[in-house]
Amino acid sequence: MPELLAAGHDVRVLARHPERIASRDWAGSVEVVEGDATSRDDLRRALDGVDVAYYLIHALGAGAGFAERDRSTARGFAVVARELDVGRVVYLGGLYPEGERLSPHLESRREVEEILLDGGAPTVVLRAAVILGSGSASFEMMRYLTERLPAMVAPRWINNRIQPIAVRDVLRYLVGAAEIPADVSRGFDIGGPEVLTYREMMQRYAAVAGLRPRVIRAVPVLTPRLASLWVGLVTPVPPGIAKPLVGSLVHEVVAQEDDIKQYVPDPPEGLTGFDKAVGLALARIRDLDVRTSWLSASVPGAPSDPLPDDPDWAGGSLLVDDRSSRVDTTSEALWTVIEGIGGAHGWYSWRLGWVARGAMDRLFGGPGLRRGRRHPHNLAPGDALDWWRVEKIVPGRLLRLRAEMRLPGLAWLELSVEDADADRPTFRQRAVFLPHGLPGQLYWWAISPFHGIVFGGMQRNIAQAAAHAVHEERTTS
Repeated sequence: MPELLAAGHDVRVLARHPERIASRDWAGSVEVVEGDATSRDDLRRALDGVDVAYYLIHALGAGAGFAERDRSTARGFAVVARELDVGRVVYLGGLYPEGERLSPHLESRREVEEILLDGGAPTVVLRAAVILGSGSASFEMMRYLTERLPAMVAPRWINNRIQPIAVRDVLRYLVGAAEIPADVSRGFDIGGPEVLTYREMMQRYAAVAGLRPRVIRAVPVLTPRLASLWVGLVTPVPPGIAKPLVGSLVHEVVAQEDDIKQYVPDPPEGLTGFDKAVGLALARIRDLDVRTSWLSASVPGAPSDPLPDDPDWAGGSLLVDDRSSRVDTTSEALWTVIEGIGGAHGWYSWRLGWVARGAMDRLFGGPGLRRGRRHPHNLAPGDALDWWRVEKIVPGRLLRLRAEMRLPGLAWLELSVEDADADRPTFRQRAVFLPHGLPGQLYWWAISPFHGIVFGGMQRNIAQAAAHAVHEERTTS
């Protein structure tokens, strides 16, 4: 969005949850259409009068049915784009070798490419391999593997050649594609200036990050499935995303042409090299300036609807653990602790219990606790927060989190400041669970004995942390 706006374009955004982009610094400069790309009516509202439509959608983490979901969504998009005479469709796909049986991930990218090219609207497809940039799932997978494993046993694809590209060059190609003549409708390979093996990329990353050279041994017996489970345990990337990404690494992905340069020439300084791209990505991570991330995508199977209002569930099966207490602190200090919860700050409760539950969640394909948080102090709607997602935030008043862990039901956690103007504000904490059938009921009652430890401890420790912060401030002043 910032790149398109900086280039002088008027931008319209299709969003299922507009509140998730309200905190973006560009939100007030774009037109937002609320809707879902699987709905043709929503697509018609979004694409009406559009000159260039960017298709940046994929269902990679949606489980075994992601390919069919990708096909269906792309077909609907192509039909509506043709109906409304959209002048140009731009799709960011995957770089793949010709004449090989492709992995499910790359085969799906190829299918979507063909659907859009055959859809009737002029289409530019940009095919990229590993994108080097903070927030890229492929980059984060490589980063965590390299940082956390000084020595590793890896599949033999670790020696396959890859032509990575810096995210800044991908963005430049995406923006430039808007100006490609309408009679050009085809795919273009895009890649950076270097071709490296995955092993070389890890070693080069280690050097840029100031780490010792990694000890890497390739073995022929590690299947993509086993490798993806290993990646899921070592990195925050869940198996649902890691498996198709790892499966695609069995292919050598090197650009076979550079025809895009006829329409979007290289910048005067040339394309961004691997070391510089990694350095820029690490700087963004260090400066908390990661604009977007794969973490923004919801976990498959997680609830997408907001917490229902209590009156609608009166007498129903909504199960609630509701606790509140007066706190000897200021409302500002209490809110600071609430908004800073999770990630490195932890959950102010039974740490062993949280860690064990996170490890169990990872084993069953959930996010566990390794996603952390985008910013150490600030939260916005849509942010991932360990195994939660920020559903609603009212600064100084309310933080509502929606669970994305593996559960036999839907769950929310609300932390709120009440009586904010009083000398001793009230800290209220609600854990809400909507069970799915008998397994959900059994799950709730099985963990009920631990509520006092987990939620009771959280209630006490958050209050104590807020009171301690005020005491420290007064002592310092």
